[in-house]
Amino acid sequence: MVYVSPDGERHVVDAVAGESAMATAVRHGVPGIVGECGGNASCATCHVYVRDDLLARLGEPGDLEEDLLDLAVTERRTGSRLSCQIELTEELDGLTVDIPPVQP
Repeated sequence: MVYVSPDGERHVVDAVAGESAMATAVRHGVPGIVGECGGNASCATCHVYVRDDLLARLGEPGDLEEDLLDLAVTERRTGSRLSCQIELTEELDGLTVDIPPVQP
């Protein structure tokens, strides 16, 4: 899994299938992924931009995730997702996400 900071710094970490992209980031100390609610989909402090190459494999965000993304501090754009809602699988090996410059 690769997290790219707003300044372009890449954080490459080993992920575990079944874990969320948010939990993986927090476990590895990736800056910019706060995960304030602990992955309970009740904040937007784990907002990321998923790159186009694997975006289709994630499916569509649910209604709750959509609502939280609308409240995110940073601009919402194509690929905006809450990393707590991305369950990592072998199919997502190499997933790269960009971290927005500001989290709530």
